[in-house]
Amino acid sequence: MKQNLVILALSAIALLGLPSCTTSSSAPTTTTPTTVATLTQTSIKIGASSSTLGLTKVLQTNYEATAKNAKITQLEPGQSENIIDGIKQRVVDLGAISKTLKPEENDGSLESREVAHDALLVATHPSVTGVKNLTTEQIKDIYNGTITNWKQVGGNDAKIVLLDRPEDESAKRLLRKHYLGKDLKNSPEAVVLRKEGELIQAIQSTPYSIGTFSLAHAISHKLSVNRLNLNGVEPTRVNVKTGNYPMVRAISIVWHKNPTEPTQALIQYISSQPGINAMEQSGFISVTPSAKN
Repeated sequence: MKQNLVILALSAIALLGLPSCTTSSSAPTTTTPTTVATLTQTSIKIGASSSTLGLTKVLQTNYEATAKNAKITQLEPGQSENIIDGIKQRVVDLGAISKTLKPEENDGSLESREVAHDALLVATHPSVTGVKNLTTEQIKDIYNGTITNWKQVGGNDAKIVLLDRPEDESAKRLLRKHYLGKDLKNSPEAVVLRKEGELIQAIQSTPYSIGTFSLAHAISHKLSVNRLNLNGVEPTRVNVKTGNYPMVRAISIVWHKNPTEPTQALIQYISSQPGINAMEQSGFISVTPSAKN
């Protein structure tokens, strides 16, 4: 997998005819959010996990509109471990991962910062009616296959289509932490989807389906899905900020401690008011550099 990421990044550079980590000699020696538009570097390579791709796309759209000469290249989404290795090898300029960088993952060459929180939403296809809330026990019984029909929780007489994620993905880890428990067996009928984007597509096209994914994505894309309350708590940004809604993942950015000047400018933009506004307007909860994780 490490080699695949390296090959992919290098292929992207070759195809686009872009320099991998050099800057223009005319670029200023220091960069602030108000001067990034003067940069002439044409590409910043970003590696994101599937669960953080939504955030990096929001940042890309808004940053490129601010820094007219900057171009962000989104690499194929991958595992956090591969993204971290790509940064160490200088084939990835900036990474986004849905966790905090562990000390053992840092060989001394990396810097990281938590920049946003994203609530995880349990939602259904619009075909499911009569179900607005699920209790912890009901969630457990759906995910282990005990409850198989929506009428068992007050809904339609229709078979539940459970869209699930692998155990090593952040959505499933948080589901287990807050609702399922670590020892609950998975339903043999569950459809396991590797990438969060695949689950989001499936839940919109599969009648009577249920799944867990980014609340920010649902908000920013105005998805036509039923957002379920959990134990009577509505999945809203207000409830996330107050701590009433517990299923929230932290998103961190990771970069080399000696970043290129354009990469440093992007990092500064993420912490600037325009960057914070872009994240907040897209449904994320921004975390300022001074905030404690």
